[in-house]
Amino acid sequence: MKSLTKTIVDAATEIAAPPLGDSLAFTHTVLCQVGLPRAKVEGREFMRRSGAAWVNLQAGWLDEGNGPVQQPLPYGVLPRLALAWMSTFAVRHRTREIRLGDSASEFLSLMGMDDQGARYAALRKQMHALAACRLQLGFKGRTYNGQPVQQFDAWLTNRDRRQRTLWPGTMILSEDYYSSLLQSAVPLDNRALHALKGSALALDVYCWLAHRLHRMEGRGVTLHWKALREQFAQEYTGKDADKDFKKKFLPALQKVLAVYPQAKVKPVTGGLLLIGSPPPIQKCRGA
Repeated sequence: MKSLTKTIVDAATEIAAPPLGDSLAFTHTVLCQVGLPRAKVEGREFMRRSGAAWVNLQAGWLDEGNGPVQQPLPYGVLPRLALAWMSTFAVRHRTREIRLGDSASEFLSLMGMDDQGARYAALRKQMHALAACRLQLGFKGRTYNGQPVQQFDAWLTNRDRRQRTLWPGTMILSEDYYSSLLQSAVPLDNRALHALKGSALALDVYCWLAHRLHRMEGRGVTLHWKALREQFAQEYTGKDADKDFKKKFLPALQKVLAVYPQAKVKPVTGGLLLIGSPPPIQKCRGA
């Protein structure tokens, strides 16, 4: 683990111990197979597919106090952590009304992020984008059309990140997204999410393995680099696309395996071997 950061090593040590009550997190099953954009997208629409699963994201509009403002597509670590947190709260408490804390500082803390001015500005931008976007999720002939967020009160300024009166204390998930989430929530280890918060790719790989490995039977399956690139990084193109993607993927995988030690995954010639493994964390009763 010499190349791993202290955060990852510490998290791996903590995860080796019995989980705490708040260690269990959740996210939507389709988002474990096809994730949000990892980098800024030029344009108003984003499509990614993997096998029978696909996601289509369309940018929307949000009232920021003086009428509609066109929002970008959400991307990067923050909307991933926010969706996981909101999904976890919804599943744990069986409610569409998600409490975001009393301030941006508290919400960042809930997601395992430090409270910095630049982080606050990024959070505001990504939460507005996430609240405004339209999402389509498809899998084996069934399509979900809608928006994850039904109601969201934008905060009107980012000059004072500790100003509680302008922070929306709650947001409401759409009924369709909430129902779909309850039917297909994937258990995750919240400690792993916090440890991987520095890499959107690592978060995507972790969620994918958490969803897939415990469903596998038999001797396992080998996935070639081309298939993995098409699932995780369609933006890599050109003559050495698979090779360039592999260089990014393997360091992210190393971090994931450190915080998901039960995962039986190893690079082989031409790709990656997956073997059936226990889930990263057992689903608690009543969750």
